Amino acid sequence: MTGLAPKPLNLNDFERLELQQLVNRHSTPQQLAMRARIILLASEGKNHREIGRILDISRHTACLWRERWFLTSGSDLTITQRLQDSERVGAPAKFSMEQVLGLFTLACSPPEDYGRPISHWTARELADEIMKQGIIESISVRHVGRLLEEAELKPHQSRYWLTPPSGRRI
Repeated sequence: MTGLAPKPLNLNDFERLELQQLVNRHSTPQQLAMRARIILLASEGKNHREIGRILDISRHTACLWRERWFLTSGSDLTITQRLQDSERVGAPAKFSMEQVLGLFTLACSPPEDYGRPISHWTARELADEIMKQGIIESISVRHVGRLLEEAELKPHQSRYWLTPPSGRRI
């Protein structure tokens, strides 16, 4: 018993040209080029197994991109947009942008302004202070460290404790 043949994929001249240009362009990311090849082979009448063998990918991948091509047909998306990954689902952000900016503001301020007898902020001190201030209800020391790292903030290297001759802080 043979399996069902995949739905035929017909490209117009413009789509075929765009896909071929994506494949041939040296600056095209490899994922997009591979997806363009999948669509081009599918338009030549190849089934998922044949596409998989030719491109050394799984049959499932060939099937996935053929189906996505059909799902996006008739939309206003460009060829490149049609070959992009779908938005990934995940947990919503735990902290608002205002809360994260509050953390960054705190990290850029001298600890002595908050009654802390330290010369520079640590992730632990920042986590304690931001919860004490009520900006964030609960946050781990590790998460504070990750947020600072992503923003490339290094409170331990800040120069906010230096006082210039004018008496104003830098």
